[in-house]
Amino acid sequence: MAQVQPDSRPQPGIGIAAAVWAGAIAASVVCFQIVVAATGHSGEDIDSLPFSIFPISSMLSLWLPTLLLLWLLSRRRLSGSLVSDFGLRFRWIDLLGIPIGIASQLLVLRVVYWPLSRWFPETFSRDDIERAARDLTERADGAWRVALVLAVVVGAPLIEELLYRGLILPSLSRAMSAPLAVLVGALWFAAAHMQAVQFLGLAVFGAVLGACWVRTQRLGMGVLAHAAFNATSVVILWPRT
Repeated sequence: MAQVQPDSRPQPGIGIAAAVWAGAIAASVVCFQIVVAATGHSGEDIDSLPFSIFPISSMLSLWLPTLLLLWLLSRRRLSGSLVSDFGLRFRWIDLLGIPIGIASQLLVLRVVYWPLSRWFPETFSRDDIERAARDLTERADGAWRVALVLAVVVGAPLIEELLYRGLILPSLSRAMSAPLAVLVGALWFAAAHMQAVQFLGLAVFGAVLGACWVRTQRLGMGVLAHAAFNATSVVILWPRT
């Protein structure tokens, strides 16, 4: 894995990347409570909320603050272009991200969790690993199924790749070797999801996405891999009735 070459423009370090990330998380908590309250519900028991709130809250409470903070960073300290500053470019070769994402979901995760499911069957059974995603897909119905697909397959991959591989991973790569940066970035990505059972799988997939960025120096392949990974999960877990 080659060492990442620094950009000629002033680039944000780990401190700024961490501040943007923390700001996005904090803003998402506040905005989520506002969105939920505006719908006449309480955010104390998330499981009791109607499914329709989740796509709306995802877009308004997490994506918009993240995009706003990245845009402000780009305008204040970089070139002012999200595309240039965070490598949001696509090439035909980036289509390889689609089979990479599918293989990561169907093969890599199965290999990663196979020994854990044998050693700790009560914690790492397939049902335990898939529970969070399955609960979400089973709660969607009607037009909200379309909203779920758009959120999971389009919105989440784009926003998360901008933040984790467009900002955080490059900042890490300027302070350490590329392999170590990919490892730290993958652990950061996994920890941010706050899902203990899924942590290992998310970390491994985060490393795959990090390798895509290191290899191409842009987000196109990672975005498509992330989208294909999520889409495969949706297809597998989609209710058959």
